[in-house]
Amino acid sequence: AQLVESGGGLVQAGGSLRLSCTASGIFFSIHAMGWYRQAPGKQRELVATITSSSDTMYADSVKGRFTLSRDNAKNTVYLQMNSLKPEDTAVYYCNAEAGPLKYWGQGSQVTVSG
Repeated sequence: AQLVESGGGLVQAGGSLRLSCTASGIFFSIHAMGWYRQAPGKQRELVATITSSSDTMYADSVKGRFTLSRDNAKNTVYLQMNSLKPEDTAVYYCNAEAGPLKYWGQGSQVTVSG
């Protein structure tokens, strides 16, 4: 199984980025997908998740600014991030889960300059 993230980069505060995560080697449609992030010196934290039936959940810190969606035909999830803040700066990791099985991507750096 492999999760490949893309779309990170440097953006000014108030700007937008879209992260993508494409999965291979798994039965994508049955997996819950999620994004986590880890800032320097901090623990990894949950950003958003989407179930196999496309129900979503967001951390309070990103509600109203981030939108998570999935395209099962493309084995891909998208995290649209708007109104970015410097505190959103972190490495963002894609996650796939189905029962006891968990997979992680390699991480994508998002840097928001203030």
